[in-house]
Amino acid sequence: MKTIFLSILIFSTSILFSNSIMAQNQNAIIGSWKGELAVSGTKLPLLFHIQKAENKATFSATMDSPAQGAKDIPVSEVIFIENNLTINMPNLGITYEAKLISETEIKGTFKQGGQSFPLVLNKIEKNQDEKETNTLNRPQEPKAPFDYKIEDVKFQNKQTKEETILAGTLTLPKAIDKNKKFPVVILISGSGSQNRNQEILGHKPFLVIADYFTNNGIAVLRYDDRGTAQSTGTFKGASSQDFATDVEAAIDYLKSRNDIDTKNIGLIGHSEGGMIAPMVAANRKKDIAFIVLLAGVGVNGSELLLNQQQAIGKASEMSDEDLQKIATSNQAIFELIKTNTDIKILSQKIKNYLDETILDEEVPTTMSKKDFRMRIKISKKEAKESRFWLRLAEPLKQNQKEKEDLIKEATELMLIFGSILEKSK
Repeated sequence: MKTIFLSILIFSTSILFSNSIMAQNQNAIIGSWKGELAVSGTKLPLLFHIQKAENKATFSATMDSPAQGAKDIPVSEVIFIENNLTINMPNLGITYEAKLISETEIKGTFKQGGQSFPLVLNKIEKNQDEKETNTLNRPQEPKAPFDYKIEDVKFQNKQTKEETILAGTLTLPKAIDKNKKFPVVILISGSGSQNRNQEILGHKPFLVIADYFTNNGIAVLRYDDRGTAQSTGTFKGASSQDFATDVEAAIDYLKSRNDIDTKNIGLIGHSEGGMIAPMVAANRKKDIAFIVLLAGVGVNGSELLLNQQQAIGKASEMSDEDLQKIATSNQAIFELIKTNTDIKILSQKIKNYLDETILDEEVPTTMSKKDFRMRIKISKKEAKESRFWLRLAEPLKQNQKEKEDLIKEATELMLIFGSILEKSK
């Protein structure tokens, strides 16, 4: 979910599987690889074509998704070290982390939009990678013509050091009265680099939501995450607090328009967006009329990340013993992150912990134990963001009254939102 979480998970997994099945061969991954993602009963074929980059020192690649009619999608980064493969496609929010099992098989986890799926790739011959003609049926996806106004918009986040222009789509209901002002919702995406439709595996949930609300009298603003699709700025390294300022920029933009009912601006946040929405609402109380949380955080951050790691591990067919080792190790590291604010002290404590717990046979033969643990680097920003996540929702768990008050407030917000929806019809 966040950089430090991913690095801990990858690190722990590498400890448990450091004894490679085959010797490192830098050319072993060159070629075409095919696999299938199993998503909600649907199998989605994917192909990766990996080759040496022009400089001959690194790799380049493209990806095909035949069922979606997508071909030669550029891969931003290919990393292959000690039989561990990482494929990054930040513009699509895609990361594939895997291990070369044999000369013909790669096994790992495909991540996009905060979702994780096991993905096994098998090497295929060049004449086997003919593209399939199947198309996925997405009956829920709205089709033109639309009975409302669609406007491409851009607005600037003035709180960032670099220029960050967010590009999005504003949909406005049809109005007989030209002076009518509409209530509006801002859609806030989940973790990972997302476009304005929060598109994943051919699904466009934010498009579906926007269509429904606009047809029912509520305007909708959805936008590409910073550094994604048509939005500028930098996504990598941005925190939840940073993304909250993007939402605030959206609020300021809507308040500048004369066709928006500025007393009825609401937020709908999904996943990480379900955490960002309350943050923004708390900071902009006078501007936000209601919030809706979709699959938001309901437990403290430590519990959430540990459960998520267990689920990913099980999907990767890790043994119960290995899963327990990872849980124990990460729980200890999480506690260090939560309780140490000095980055130098934190880094040293983590390295000391690893030095005490790593077994000699778990260290790759190509490096010493000291070198192995020295590879763990945590920046001040990563530590601060991780501490924020790990301590997330802790007061709610410790204070029953605060929890009851939140439930009461959420109920009131839902009633307000229902009232607005009813009046807008």
